[in-house]
Amino acid sequence: MFKYGIDCLTVNKALQILRKQLIAGLCKQATTHVEKSHKTVLDVAQKEKAVYGINTGFGPLCDTKISKENTSKLQRNILLSHSVGVGNPIDFELSKLMLILKVHSLAKGFSGISIEIINRILWHIENDVIPVVPEQGSVGASGDLAPLSHLFLPLIGEGKVFYNNKIVATQKVLNKFNMQPLELHPKAGLALINGTQFILAHAVMVVDKLYNCLSHADLIGAMMVEGLMGSQMPFHEALHKTRPFKGNIHVAARIRHFLNNSEIGNSHEFCDKVQDPYSLRCMPQVHGSSRNAWLHLKECVEVELNAVTDNPIIISEDLIISGGSFHGQPLAMPLDYACLAAAELGSISDRRTYLSLEGKYQGTPRLLLKETGLNSGFMILQYTSAALVSENKGLCFPASADSIPTSLGQEDHVSMGSIGGRKALRVIGNLENILAIEMLCAAQAFDFRSPLKSSETIDKVHAFIRLHIAHATEDRLFSLDIEKASEIIRNRNLLEITQEFSKSYSDYDTLFEVY
Repeated sequence: MFKYGIDCLTVNKALQILRKQLIAGLCKQATTHVEKSHKTVLDVAQKEKAVYGINTGFGPLCDTKISKENTSKLQRNILLSHSVGVGNPIDFELSKLMLILKVHSLAKGFSGISIEIINRILWHIENDVIPVVPEQGSVGASGDLAPLSHLFLPLIGEGKVFYNNKIVATQKVLNKFNMQPLELHPKAGLALINGTQFILAHAVMVVDKLYNCLSHADLIGAMMVEGLMGSQMPFHEALHKTRPFKGNIHVAARIRHFLNNSEIGNSHEFCDKVQDPYSLRCMPQVHGSSRNAWLHLKECVEVELNAVTDNPIIISEDLIISGGSFHGQPLAMPLDYACLAAAELGSISDRRTYLSLEGKYQGTPRLLLKETGLNSGFMILQYTSAALVSENKGLCFPASADSIPTSLGQEDHVSMGSIGGRKALRVIGNLENILAIEMLCAAQAFDFRSPLKSSETIDKVHAFIRLHIAHATEDRLFSLDIEKASEIIRNRNLLEITQEFSKSYSDYDTLFEVY
């Protein structure tokens, strides 16, 4: 069992808890930490000394003292007043992941929250009663104030929740389970809504989904090398030892593995062609750079997964620190970097798709059909790929480059990390379709290499694609093919096949995995 607040949380463990593949709960040690911190808050609340968020107002109202009688109402009011999100609800999984990440942070015992509140959040997670959170409204400054406020409205009987695949009023679900809303103790509301869990949940998904795209890009790119009779020399180990970026070395090793013992590759080993276009030849450099960006994000995310990001932080009764641990900048900048990395992966994929249509490679017909004129072949698929690549370029402006002062100037520099996280996921969604289109073109080009075989890996990957998507001999409704190819990528079927044939790619296997 994973122990909240005690065990080290990783991207993979967070996703396993989300999907009920790993049981998680509070242990005695975490409970002790939480109770000690909570007692400290209650003791401070009974004293005259002003401590931010416990007996004062919030933000620019930090100099306003709150009476002992009103400390509970203060915490309720902060949830109500800060629930100003707009736009569509975020996905069920993202909202549930926010709860999981928040529990882990609160359970470390530096937030002053009560066990009663943590147990109620755990009840929501375990019963899939998941709060509805609007996608817009956070600037990633005092963390994700608006999204987190919506996330915890159900604790006080307000807001809406996903339940049994429907959106319903929270109170209706509480009535069904004979449960009452909670009364918030001093600092509870502030502890709940200060934090980076909206940004972090998006970042966790970016790490996972971009990893999937990176893995498919190498594999589909290798199949395209075979389909277009490309050279294997650009992936030679000796070459990459002379410029040893970790991502480059890893990608080159993967592609070498995918093309190992290929009859197709051996058939043109001594041909007159000197070198391939960059989109084939420079995959280790371009894919590798995107992998390096992904690695940077993963490392930052795994620090944040195990961090305390609310304010103030309760070290002891004599040391309660009001700082800036809620600021989203440590994730905002890596998310923008990862967004660019995803867009570039799509850009080079589209170039390979374009190459496959030119008809310049031995045995590969123009537009990937033997009979064109009456048939347009795969021409218009590349139009879609080009449109998605262009859209991604427009989404690459870094959200973290902007800052708009809020809270009457108290929050005078903000991260915009929430926008960066949303943009990155949108770019990755486009990337999945760009890679799906390349997959269709690579498989079609590969068909024209028969009866020659590739490596066992590529042959089996191609066979799986053909099991679900037939070779095209004339025009058909290609949008259905794109949907099927995108589903194959999202379901990771091809990655399961590659795992059958590989124990290790490079010295950096562990580094570039999601654990």
